[in-house]
Amino acid sequence: MSFPSDLEIAKGAQLRPLGDIAAEMGLREGLLERYGDNVAKIKLEAIEELADRPRARYVVVSAITPTPLGEGKTTTTVGLGQAFRHIGKRATIAIRQPSMGPTFGIKGGAAGGGYSQVVPMETFNLHLTGDMHAVTAAHNMLAAMLDNHLHQGNALGIDLHNITWRRVLDVNDRALRNITIGLGSRDDGIPRQTGFDITAASEVMAVLALSNSLQDLRQRLGRIVVGYTKQGEPVSAEDLKAAGAMTVIMREAIKPNLLQTLENTPAIVHAGPFGNIAHGNSSVVADLIGIHTTDFLITEAGFGADIGAEKFFNIKCRASGLRPDAAVLVTTVRALKAHSGQHKIVAGRPLPEELLAENPDEVHLGAANLEKQIENLSLHGVSPVVAINAFPTDHASEHQAIAEIATRCGARSAVSNHFSQGGKGGAELAEAVAEAAEEPTNFKFLYPDEASLREKIETIAKKVYGADDVKYEPAASRQIDNYERIGFGKLPICVAKTHLSISSDPKLRGAPRGWVLPVREVRASVGAGFIYPICGEMRTMPGLPSHPAAELIDIDENGEIVGLS
Repeated sequence: MSFPSDLEIAKGAQLRPLGDIAAEMGLREGLLERYGDNVAKIKLEAIEELADRPRARYVVVSAITPTPLGEGKTTTTVGLGQAFRHIGKRATIAIRQPSMGPTFGIKGGAAGGGYSQVVPMETFNLHLTGDMHAVTAAHNMLAAMLDNHLHQGNALGIDLHNITWRRVLDVNDRALRNITIGLGSRDDGIPRQTGFDITAASEVMAVLALSNSLQDLRQRLGRIVVGYTKQGEPVSAEDLKAAGAMTVIMREAIKPNLLQTLENTPAIVHAGPFGNIAHGNSSVVADLIGIHTTDFLITEAGFGADIGAEKFFNIKCRASGLRPDAAVLVTTVRALKAHSGQHKIVAGRPLPEELLAENPDEVHLGAANLEKQIENLSLHGVSPVVAINAFPTDHASEHQAIAEIATRCGARSAVSNHFSQGGKGGAELAEAVAEAAEEPTNFKFLYPDEASLREKIETIAKKVYGADDVKYEPAASRQIDNYERIGFGKLPICVAKTHLSISSDPKLRGAPRGWVLPVREVRASVGAGFIYPICGEMRTMPGLPSHPAAELIDIDENGEIVGLS
């Protein structure tokens, strides 16, 4: 008997009334704005109303460096949230909203998988309550105001060759990466080169994720820098008088969305910044609400611990004021075997047969990546728990090999079968996380605000990535010097680099040593509140594969969605 598809499992879900889910969280009906029967927005008044309730244990879920297939981090987050009920505790999960670009591209949806999903799955993966479109509209409103300002005479003296604000779209479309606009007659605008990024890479998305109130959102949007004058002075959305209109567009989007899992665990879904470009975490307001709703708040950080967790600790926790009690590091047998260097995994193709053969020695060969990512969590004073996300092709000896590696590094570990068994299959992991969260923590940021931008970049490169040094291209050095001159030097760092390696080279497996981090460009996301160095070639607008998931997604004769994965 074949295992049912994610969509088939999701359609069989027995959902509880959302009002009952909210009531158990301490949210009164008046704090909900309904979007149909099974989705609601939570009003921001909930932050103040819940403030006197007990604080939940705060747990972040991260991972080792993933293969192109991913290691089930969202599925583990959902499964862990469900599992706490099986050990007599309650949990709320807080996760990002997926971009429709990857949903229709190669990755598919991001609602979890198997018997650990957020539902309704179709609504979750497709539009939800329109937050992505609000981000797209607000971002492009600013772009339109910028180009109109240029057309109307450029009173601010913006340098046409130093405009940093592009347009965005929530679709994978490589043809829009580099374009020329303003062609045609004089009335059609000022011709210039620009391009599109995907909406999840928008600074407006990062602003949404890091704001703690509507007024904070307004102030952050006003600080967004769209370009510079010929004298190197920044020009902001406030200067263009665009921030007010942008805030109005985002007024509903700042309210987090409430859904539930297959086992009726509350799920707060909000914001979706990419982890390899932006900070890759769900919203601060979601956590400020969720932290007072149950015994545990489980949130997820994008990609490996060198990217998402580092940014969670040093960017999101700075913005929210919340401090984590424990961290989960999702690990799979297949990923550690890939880090051994013996196999090549390609997204969209079957796994190599030899990778599926029992071989605990090969797991030990790939141990360096797991060891380094445990170290990266421990650097921040948080107790790590290695979650062994079990697949049917795994062998007990390989799980034991992972447990031995974790023990050697001073970390707890637990095998979790949440994909195939739901919360019951994750009970062992929930017990381990509960124990870790009870331990005293010594949480600390990796660097102080007062450190120079170069000191911050080099601290991340050497301590987290294991680089020997950092090499700045001349343009990057000039940009850093200018940012410090105009007062951006105290902002934290959000490194944009590949998620497929701890290093900046996606081909390097394990925990590479003896390499230098190349910084080719440095950009300022002043509204979001971070500086992001770009290391290596980074795509801010993905392309579609030869056979995108969109080819399989359709409507059947009953009007039901089919083919969504």
